[in-house]
Amino acid sequence: MILRCLALLLLLPTLAAAQTRTPSHCIALAQMAPGLEYVTLASLPDVPSEQVHIHYIAHASFLIRSHGGLNMVTDFTGFTGTLPLTPDVVTMNHAHESHWTAFPDPAIPHTLPGWGEFGQGISHKLDLDEVLVRNVSTDIRSQFSGIEPKGNSIFIFEMAGLCIGHLGHLHHEPDAGQYAAIGRLDVVMAPVDGGMTLDLPTMTKVLKRLKSSIVIPMHWFAESGLERFLTGMRDEFQVVRVEGPVINVSLDRLPSEPTIMVLRPAYLRAQE
Repeated sequence: MILRCLALLLLLPTLAAAQTRTPSHCIALAQMAPGLEYVTLASLPDVPSEQVHIHYIAHASFLIRSHGGLNMVTDFTGFTGTLPLTPDVVTMNHAHESHWTAFPDPAIPHTLPGWGEFGQGISHKLDLDEVLVRNVSTDIRSQFSGIEPKGNSIFIFEMAGLCIGHLGHLHHEPDAGQYAAIGRLDVVMAPVDGGMTLDLPTMTKVLKRLKSSIVIPMHWFAESGLERFLTGMRDEFQVVRVEGPVINVSLDRLPSEPTIMVLRPAYLRAQE
């Protein structure tokens, strides 16, 4: 009996560490944009407890930063700006070179490609206590065979009670199994170029089905294309023009109705 008690005491720190992430409510089975600017930062900001900091860097790259200081960059190209930054996690997709790098810094602890061997896909479930990063594979168009099955990943970040999804270079509407694996996304970054990824009617259909509280448009190449996307969504979504690259999100302050947050991309830049 004494030995059992000692064993339980030894396990308690591990059990406590495993509970540091606020559970999300995901129902899961599981080149530059016009107007791109630099933003001047002395350092990365502190993030209040139970909040997530999202900074639109460029194209399809976002910095997602946790209260505990974990830095994750989506569709990582190797460059985030002149502010020194070695992310803790980077995700990549390989539809085009503007969504990945063949030479990520080896100092990055976790580099997650969104593809595997041709047609085989890849599966990630990275648990960093404060953040869980997972993926759902989808197909992409391929110049070699027409279709590369499972060549793209939708990456999902579960943190601070939120589910934050990045659709990557999505080329088709998810099927029923993929929708189920994605689950309920509170925040979704969606490519709205209208051609290189999904056509706008199909992307609109996907986003209206996901019904996320916050949609952040990405991968748009002209104001006119962005406005076409917004026009097609206004019947069900409010539109907020943030006029900057950053929002902080928390579960208790999500919009009361589905909202598109239009961020303006800006590289991370250190003060000179």
